[in-house]
Amino acid sequence: MPHNIFVFFSYYLKAGYEHNVTTVLFLRFQNIGHFRLLVFSLLLVVYCMTACGNLLIIVSVYFSNALHSPMYFFLSHLSVADIILTTDISPNMLNLILHEWSSISYPSCLTQLYFFGVSETSECFLLTVMSYDRYLAICSPLHYTSMMNQELCIKLTLATWLLSCAITSSTIFCVNQLQFCGSNIIDHFFCDLNPLVELSCSDTSTIQIENTLLCIPVVVLPFLIIVVSYTYIVSTILNISSFSGRLKSFSTCSSHLTVVSIFYGTLISMYVVPNKGQSKTMSKVMSMLYTVLTPFLNPLIYSLRNTDIKTAIRNVVQNLRSSDNFVLGKKK
Repeated sequence: MPHNIFVFFSYYLKAGYEHNVTTVLFLRFQNIGHFRLLVFSLLLVVYCMTACGNLLIIVSVYFSNALHSPMYFFLSHLSVADIILTTDISPNMLNLILHEWSSISYPSCLTQLYFFGVSETSECFLLTVMSYDRYLAICSPLHYTSMMNQELCIKLTLATWLLSCAITSSTIFCVNQLQFCGSNIIDHFFCDLNPLVELSCSDTSTIQIENTLLCIPVVVLPFLIIVVSYTYIVSTILNISSFSGRLKSFSTCSSHLTVVSIFYGTLISMYVVPNKGQSKTMSKVMSMLYTVLTPFLNPLIYSLRNTDIKTAIRNVVQNLRSSDNFVLGKKK
C-alpha cells in the first residue's frame, strides 16, 4: 500500500493510547505441508485472475455504450470494491503461505483493517442498491428510466462509499482506543477485527457492542431490503403470462441473486452466526470464502450469464489486440 497512507495512520495513532505492541505477527497456515507451493501457486493465479477479471469489467462498462445503464454502473463499482478487497488481503496471505510467519506494523494492520472494512461494507450496500435497481426494472418498467436516472445512480453510489468510509472509520477509531500490552500474535491471515480485538488487554465490551450494533445497518437491513425486493420481483415474474417472458425477466437478475447468495451466506455464517468452538482452521477457511473466492467468482458469474458483458469484453480484448498489432507493425 502507498507509503503516505501508512504515514497518515501513524499520525492518527498518536491521538490514541500508547501501544506496547508495535508489530503484529501472523501465524502460518497449518496442515498444508508439502502442498505449500501448490496452494501458493493456486491462490496467486486466483488473485491475478480476480484483479484482471474485475478490471476487465470496469473497462468494458466504461468503453461500451451498450453497458451504459444503471445495472452495469453499479456492477463496475462492485468490481472496484472487489479489487480493493483482494489487493488488501492477498499479498500478505501469499507471503504467509511461503514463510513460517509474517509481520506488519501496527499502523499497517489498522490500514489493512480499514480497507477491508470499506470494501466489505460498500459491497453490502452496492448489492442492496443493485437489488433495488432490479426491483424497479422488473416491477415498475414504465417508470424505471425516469426513476433510476443518472443523477440518482451517482447519489446512491456516492452515499455507498461515504457511508462505508464513515462506518469503518468509527470502528478504526474505537480499535485505536484499545491498549495492546500482551501478545502480538494473530492466528489469522489478515488483520480482521475480532482477532485484533482479542489481543487487547483493556475492556473490549464497548467495541464489541458497537460491532454488534453496526451489523444492523451494514448486514441485517441491507439483507432484509434484498429479501423484500426479490419477494416482489418473484411475485411479478410469476404473474407474467408467457414462459419466455418469465425466463427473460428472471435472467436479468439471476447473476445478482447468485452473487448475493454467496456473499451473504459466507458473511452471515462468519460474523452473525455464533462461532464459539469453531476451530481456527475453519475460521480461516470461512474468511477465505468471502475475501478470496467471492471477488474471484463475481466477474465470472456476471460475464458467463450475461451476453452484453461477454460481447463488450470480447470487443475490448479485440481492440487491445488490434492496438498491440498496430504498435508492433509500426516498430517493424
